[in-house]
Amino acid sequence: MSNQKITLHHGDLPASVVFKDSVAIDTETLGLNPLRDRLCLAQLSGGDGTAHLVKFDGADYSAPRLKALLADPTITKIFHYARFDVAVLKHYLGVSTQPVYCTKIASKLVRTYTDRHGLKDLCAELLGVELSKQQQSSDWAAAELSVQQQAYAASDVLYLHDLKTRLDAMLAREDRASYAAAAFQFLETRADLDLAGFGEMDLFGHK
Repeated sequence: MSNQKITLHHGDLPASVVFKDSVAIDTETLGLNPLRDRLCLAQLSGGDGTAHLVKFDGADYSAPRLKALLADPTITKIFHYARFDVAVLKHYLGVSTQPVYCTKIASKLVRTYTDRHGLKDLCAELLGVELSKQQQSSDWAAAELSVQQQAYAASDVLYLHDLKTRLDAMLAREDRASYAAAAFQFLETRADLDLAGFGEMDLFGHK
């Protein structure tokens, strides 16, 4: 994808940024426990090669325009591992994100020939794009984000639209689109269960 552009915002999206039909979203936090590790950054892309990064200071999560976007029923939100991001966004922004599409779930339903469903793996196989994960473990609460951090954060959303297109074709080919749709619809409940302390419990397991 050429002519990529990264724009950093503070506290919320500006009124000039508008998304239609679908938006790719990811988050960066201080860790993997949404009840402990605060939301530091939200990344968004309309699939046009531009990434908008919204940085939070840890005190103000009002973000009215971002919240309106997340709750807009006419715009599909594309995530990779939506379970975590939906929970984080609900915990810190107090908003239910819907409707949702998860490339990791779609991958698990159709790429049954592998157990590698990370974003890096998907981009390499389906798009021929090699992602760098060098900044995956870094301080996202830093007062100033480095150029490398911003590039890493942007890469997590810039390719999700193209991945969705490829995965949708595979879901249709294997007649599993209905399974994906049902799983996506359950994601908010799964996120609520995580926030309620049921993260490690398999509710459908025998024991």
